[in-house]
Amino acid sequence: MRLIKKFCLIGVIGLLSSYSLMAQNEIFPKGEKAPNVYHTGDVWLNHLADADENFDFNVVQATMAAGSKLNWHLHPKGQQLYITDGVGYYQEKGKEVQVVKQGDVIKCEPDVEHWHAATPNTPVTYIAISGNAPTKWTDTITAETYNAIKAPELSSKDTEQDMIELSKKKWEWMADKDADKLENLFHEKSRFVHMGGSWGKDREVEVIRSGGIHYKKADIHEVSADIIGNTAIVSSRITLLAVVGGNEVTNPFIATEVYVKEGEDWKLANLSFVKQMDRSEE
Repeated sequence: MRLIKKFCLIGVIGLLSSYSLMAQNEIFPKGEKAPNVYHTGDVWLNHLADADENFDFNVVQATMAAGSKLNWHLHPKGQQLYITDGVGYYQEKGKEVQVVKQGDVIKCEPDVEHWHAATPNTPVTYIAISGNAPTKWTDTITAETYNAIKAPELSSKDTEQDMIELSKKKWEWMADKDADKLENLFHEKSRFVHMGGSWGKDREVEVIRSGGIHYKKADIHEVSADIIGNTAIVSSRITLLAVVGGNEVTNPFIATEVYVKEGEDWKLANLSFVKQMDRSEE
C-alpha cells in the first residue's frame, strides 16, 4: 500500500498548484439564504416538512457557513438537532459550550434557552426538528463572546475518513449513472485521465449521462487518503467493471483522485486510472 500511495502522490504533485482551495456534502439542497435578522453570518434554510394535523412538528435543514451564529432563543415545544456535516457549537443557558460534529444528536427541552453556531473555521449542517410553536428570540451573541471560545482542532484522521467516504459515494453515483450529483461534485476545471485519453468535466458528465462509459461496479481492495492543506488525494486499488461500447470489460486499476476545497464543498479536480499490471504481463 505504501508503494501505491507513493506512486499516486508523485503523479499528482504537479496538479496541486493548479487549483485553489475550498465541504460539505449535503443530502438535501441548501435551500434559501436567510435574512440576517436573528443570526450573524450566512445561513441557508431548507424547510423539509411543515407541521400538519398528523405531525405536530417542523423539519428544517440549516447550513451555516464558518463563523455564522444564531442568537439566544428557545422553543416552547422543544427541539432536536441532528448534525449531518461539519463542526459547530451548542450551548444552553448556564452550561458550558459543546462542540458538536457529524453524527451528534442534541435534544433541547422545551423553554430551555440556547444558541448554536458554526465554528470560526468550519461550516456545519444539521436537521432541526422543532415542536409546532414559534421560536422565541432573546439576546444576541456578541463577537467577543463567540471569539473567546477555543475553536476545536479537527483531527486529520476525521478528514481522511470523510474523503474516503466521499470517494466511495462517487463510485456509487457512477454505477447509478447519477450525472447530476457527479456534475455538482466535479470541479469546473477537472480533468479525467482514462486509458484511451484525457478530457474535462463537460465530456465526462455527458459520457456518464449517455452511457458511453458505464462505471458499472468498482470493487475497492485498498484505499487511503492524504490531506495537504485544502487538497485531498485519495488513492485506491480497485477492480473496475465497466461497459464500454456495449461490451463489459474488467480491469484492475490504481485510481488517483484529487479533491480541492472550494467554499464549503470538496470538488473532484482530477481522476486518473492506471492499469495495474500482472506479474505475468511484465
